[in-house]
Amino acid sequence: MNHHLPSHARVVIVGGGIAGCSTAYHLANLGITDVVILEQGKLTSGTTWHAAGLIGQMRPNRSMTAMSKYGIELYATLEAETGMATGWKQCGSLNVAKTPERMKVLKKQLAMARSFGVECVELSPKEAGEKYPLLRTEDLQGAIWLPGDGKANPADLCMSLAKGARNKGVKIFEGIEVTAVLQERGAAVGVVTSQGEIRCETVVNCAGQWARQFGKLAGVNVPLYSAEHFYIVTEKIEGVHPMLPVMRDPDGFIYYKEEVGGLLMGGFEPVAKPWKMDPIPNHFQFALLDEDWDQFEPLMTAAIHRTPCLESAKIKMLLNGPESFTPDGNFIIGQAPELKNYFVAAGFNSAGIANSGGAGRLIAQWIQDGQAPHDVWEVDIRRFAPFTGNKKALFERTAETLGLHYAMRWPRQELSTVRPLRTSPLYDLLNAKNAEWGSKNGWERVNYFKPAGASSPTSTLAKPAWLEWVIAEQKATREAVAIYDQSSFSKLQLEGPDALAVLQRLCAAEMDVAIGKMVYTPVLNEQAGFESDLTVIRLSEQKFLIVTGSAQTIRDSDVIRKAIQATEFAVLTDLSTMYSVLSIMGPKSQELLARVSPDDCSPTGLAFSSTKEIDLAYAKVRVAKMSYVGGKGYELYVPVEMTRHVYLALHQAGADLGLKDAGYYALDALRIEAKRRAWGAELSPDESPIESGMLKHITFEKNSPFIGQLALRKKLAQTLHKKLVYIELCQSDDYIWGGETIWLNQQPVGEISSAGWGYAAGKCIAMAYVRGDCIAESFNAKNIEIDVWGERVKAIAFDLCERIN
Repeated sequence: MNHHLPSHARVVIVGGGIAGCSTAYHLANLGITDVVILEQGKLTSGTTWHAAGLIGQMRPNRSMTAMSKYGIELYATLEAETGMATGWKQCGSLNVAKTPERMKVLKKQLAMARSFGVECVELSPKEAGEKYPLLRTEDLQGAIWLPGDGKANPADLCMSLAKGARNKGVKIFEGIEVTAVLQERGAAVGVVTSQGEIRCETVVNCAGQWARQFGKLAGVNVPLYSAEHFYIVTEKIEGVHPMLPVMRDPDGFIYYKEEVGGLLMGGFEPVAKPWKMDPIPNHFQFALLDEDWDQFEPLMTAAIHRTPCLESAKIKMLLNGPESFTPDGNFIIGQAPELKNYFVAAGFNSAGIANSGGAGRLIAQWIQDGQAPHDVWEVDIRRFAPFTGNKKALFERTAETLGLHYAMRWPRQELSTVRPLRTSPLYDLLNAKNAEWGSKNGWERVNYFKPAGASSPTSTLAKPAWLEWVIAEQKATREAVAIYDQSSFSKLQLEGPDALAVLQRLCAAEMDVAIGKMVYTPVLNEQAGFESDLTVIRLSEQKFLIVTGSAQTIRDSDVIRKAIQATEFAVLTDLSTMYSVLSIMGPKSQELLARVSPDDCSPTGLAFSSTKEIDLAYAKVRVAKMSYVGGKGYELYVPVEMTRHVYLALHQAGADLGLKDAGYYALDALRIEAKRRAWGAELSPDESPIESGMLKHITFEKNSPFIGQLALRKKLAQTLHKKLVYIELCQSDDYIWGGETIWLNQQPVGEISSAGWGYAAGKCIAMAYVRGDCIAESFNAKNIEIDVWGERVKAIAFDLCERIN
């Protein structure tokens, strides 16, 4: 290790665990070698050294799976490159199912794996027992086998990455505590250590379970919390050998791997035990917590049942090592929105060994290129608002999210802790109407309304019991009028002499429009992928109201602020909690509005995509003529303190029109029916307006160029690799939820991005990207198949992309 701190480095990485060493290794591979790792203890001394070392490929989506696949490719070759053992063994992994529902979930994963290019095979209980002879199989439904998965020795793997980085010029210092982050003009420019300052261009927080308290030093929110995490290690057991597969029994909440001729068995108990230590002492190095056999008992009971050899095996130890978990169970990656040139790679939720290879490469590429190489929204630090750093909330949520690792995750299952938190002014009124609530970015939002006296339906993989209630809400929207509380929308105001110039450069649509005009616009990155999609209302010459998704407040604010150049004067303000949004949609919406307002909101008085201030009962509101679900409709932007009054006035006036409260399940299905794309589903940094069929929203001939314009023009002349299609299932009894694999000519060609019940079709509808050679074909009424929990069902697909190859 190095001994003398430099006064300057291009990149300073804080934390010498596997995430920090992987980031340094990949920076060096990109030619960025002026890198310093600062570790407060010894390399691996935080959580890396006691990690279990299970390494799998499958993740919930295509881009994250690709990242994990890369990690395995790296670990398989690292020992040959550095000469240091990693303990990597491609022993494969076996996932078993005890219940029929779990087996259906595994079959969905099997189809997804084939679509993602991951080798995966379905096994019978007997075949599972042949792969893993210690396994009790008589109560199993089946299993899946992933031969490319494996295991490694975490400490050795980390040290091998460190050596690879050091061989290329990275400097590593142990025993160095970082006490502050130097900041100038809103950017990180260095760190203060116990041995002096280091100036730098980029700081990377890879501090593991210390990442939250280290982030706080710089005013950066890193919402993670440590929980006690357990596994046992046994003495040698007959039949256990180094190439015994990794085995997971999620119905028992347990996992296994071979360890020196014995078994390492751990798990994720349903109700976890957050570590009551905050802040975590810096001297907690190569340290463990006390055994807790009472907490471990449910896992031990399940393991003795699944592998009876444990009943008589000798236990070497019960290891209790704290690991950090995040509020949604996904890790935290990316550039902090609070501070330029400050990156985070932490909160790996007990999967840091499997994911750090790919995560380190991603952060390195991000630092080099100035933007993420692909869509990382599910792990992007900007998905978390500042309130998520609340310690009490993190403590309670961690007890839930750890337990969900192996718990049966039902479609549209909601987290239950730390709720309700953010509520609209109508929360109590809607709750009294038997609302079933969901949560997004801390906001309580109505999923649907239950009939009086009805209880919440049980979770299912099949057609849900709540569907008939959602259909009633859809019927009101299509045939009468419905009211949706969309107050959780993010609402940002951009104001100043240069506000228009900023938006013209940021937005792909024409923004120099008349005052009161509403514009839907894509926001592209330099590669012409969707950074966001916004609805913008011009309020005055120099003032614009920007409306975006509930979950995107921090992300889109960051995108907009970064677009403001140093010489420009424009101020962005978050107004999300100052205004509610009530949407009235349906053929009778104009008649309803006329009953409560003296202002003309007919097509002659208010054209589509126009807004104006109106009187509504006793209130002043801004009305916008538009409908996210297609057809007639209005959005009402109401001051928060007047929202209750406006809502009651609408209901009083609309009772005989069939006015009905409706929720987000109906809204989402109806927008699919109207073929409206959604960011995070059909739109992401990996999709351009070409593949998504959104070219009609691009204004190429603007007076000023927009970000991504040149790249988009080039893409118009290039071959497509995927395209968006609209899908209708053939049978009304078949039900899909999203994420299902699409099959054409016995080959997987894509996955469902959004799914819902089509009111007009009377069956499930969806949107999806298809890939491969098939995109050269027309998809106008093309017959396809959808894998629904392991069964193929028939469907018809239609092109939404304006062109084919």
